[in-house]
Amino acid sequence: VRRECYEEVKAAAEKRAEEDLLNLLLPLDPVDPSDAEAAARREKTREKLRARLAAGEFETREVEVTVEDKPLVMTAIGGSEEMGIDLQNFMERMMPSRSRTRRVPVSEARQILAQQAADGMIDRDSIDEEAVHRAENQGIIFIDEIDKVCSREDGKHGPDVSREGVQRDLLPIIEGSTVTSRHGPVRTDHILFIAAGAFHVSKPSDMIPELQGRFPIRVELDNLSKDDFIRILTEPRNALTRQYASLLETEGVKVAFRKDAVERIAAIAAQVNERSQNIGARRLHTVVEKLLDDVAFHAPEMRGQTVTITAKYVDEKLAEILKDEDLSRYIL
Repeated sequence: VRRECYEEVKAAAEKRAEEDLLNLLLPLDPVDPSDAEAAARREKTREKLRARLAAGEFETREVEVTVEDKPLVMTAIGGSEEMGIDLQNFMERMMPSRSRTRRVPVSEARQILAQQAADGMIDRDSIDEEAVHRAENQGIIFIDEIDKVCSREDGKHGPDVSREGVQRDLLPIIEGSTVTSRHGPVRTDHILFIAAGAFHVSKPSDMIPELQGRFPIRVELDNLSKDDFIRILTEPRNALTRQYASLLETEGVKVAFRKDAVERIAAIAAQVNERSQNIGARRLHTVVEKLLDDVAFHAPEMRGQTVTITAKYVDEKLAEILKDEDLSRYIL
């Protein structure tokens, strides 16, 4: 919500920042209102300066800007998290922020002044209200590794009280209650809760019955296949292949992954997952890291070169490791 509000006032904030920069570069001296010639001369000089500023001629020139340091408030109150939040908000309002002057280049001063102008244009209370409203009506809370709080009654030990305690603490939030936050109270009645867990040691029925009832829809996930790995390596904007290509490009080395290479990498990752512990898509990171080990090491000496990754290249780098099953458990 805050980002949307900043986008709405961005143009006006940048315009005000430009005027503030002009005032820093050309301080406004008092002019006699009756002296029209002097006022016109000053405005003409200001417009020339504005054009040069827009052309980027003053980006490295240093100017002095005033910035505010917000006070750092640390509160620790045992037994009452809500009281701690309230006290922290109270202390932040009571403690005045300190101003200090910094000497920075025009390029950095423009960002500081635009941010300050935008802060003055937006209503923080309305932002908090809208954000809380969206969280209450459109929010999704994902609880990972829910299996870690399952009680395990295997006959050897009694029920794990601490694990049950965590479940009972989660229960009212998932069922619907009001949670105190620094932005105001948030009701969880209409928030969507999604929980996930491996359940290779425990099972969903090991959770307390009340918590089981709050997750009525259960879905079993399948292991990732070779085709899934191919999609993971190619479709996302931050796919692993693109990440490594961008990383090596900073060293001046261009890396191109051919389609057959991507398919071979996916096949190897799926094969290793089957033979050893299945760690899902994280296996791709291990395989690609080992595949580009030499290129990454020699990248400073290969500046300006282009490396094309083919299926043959993948086999040359990884075939020996795959043959030695014991070694592959350590390397891949």
